[in-house]
Amino acid sequence: MSTIFLKRVLREPLVHFLALALLIFAGYGLVGADAEDQPDSIVVTASKIEQMASVFTKTWQRSPTAEELKGLIDDYVKEEILVRQALELGLDRDDTVVRRRLRQKMEFLNTADAEALTATDAELGAYLEANAATFEIDPLLAFQQVFFNPQRRGDTISRDAASILEALLTNPATDLGVFGDPTLLPPDLPLSGKASIGQTFGDDFAEELSKAPLGQWSGPINSAFGLHLIRVTERVRGRVPALDEVRDAVAREWTNAKRAELERQRFADRLKRYVVSIESLAGAGTDP
Repeated sequence: MSTIFLKRVLREPLVHFLALALLIFAGYGLVGADAEDQPDSIVVTASKIEQMASVFTKTWQRSPTAEELKGLIDDYVKEEILVRQALELGLDRDDTVVRRRLRQKMEFLNTADAEALTATDAELGAYLEANAATFEIDPLLAFQQVFFNPQRRGDTISRDAASILEALLTNPATDLGVFGDPTLLPPDLPLSGKASIGQTFGDDFAEELSKAPLGQWSGPINSAFGLHLIRVTERVRGRVPALDEVRDAVAREWTNAKRAELERQRFADRLKRYVVSIESLAGAGTDP
């Protein structure tokens, strides 16, 4: 029974691959058995070989052959040697691309640490309270409008609007269809957010609408289309939502804030290791 099982295991491709990797790794170890004690030693670890083989497998949908695996290791050793020599020569010091990439890698460490943090409900609740304006739900407004086309009315548009406003104030139940000019804009608009209204009519219109009295005709006010008489029929005040309503958004912003805080703290700690001197430009700030 054990002999059959052993034969079955030996036929597994994964076993062959691992054995091949260990042989190659052992070969490199024999060539430089004392390399780890030398200042310029390069050690290709078993985990590194496994990583290279895994990337190859994901790319080509098959395991590398012995020759291909040896080629991957040779290329890694070549890259390591060239990178070390480039660093010794200081080729990285004045290279903007290299410096930017190194900075990004350091900043990525802060990002990874921050994203690994998990906020408690208490922390999220405190963050929501401290940043209420960021998560506040817009006020909602429903209103009626009578439109006046400036291209059609010309110089009489303000006088016409004032006349019709007086008629509407006298008899609010009047059919709106008999007033104003033809438009694709609806005469009655349901509850909508202030931002949504601003996208359609313009931000100035939305702002004036939010100040208008409830249930009474007023105006005229300008929009991106022309002049309007308006009557706010319903108003729902803006509010700060409960945490459960915006949990994902709060957690995302909390993580961003923690990332920025970690970056500031770590940079401040690193800055303590240096004495920064800033030379002034020749002649700058001096009298001629």
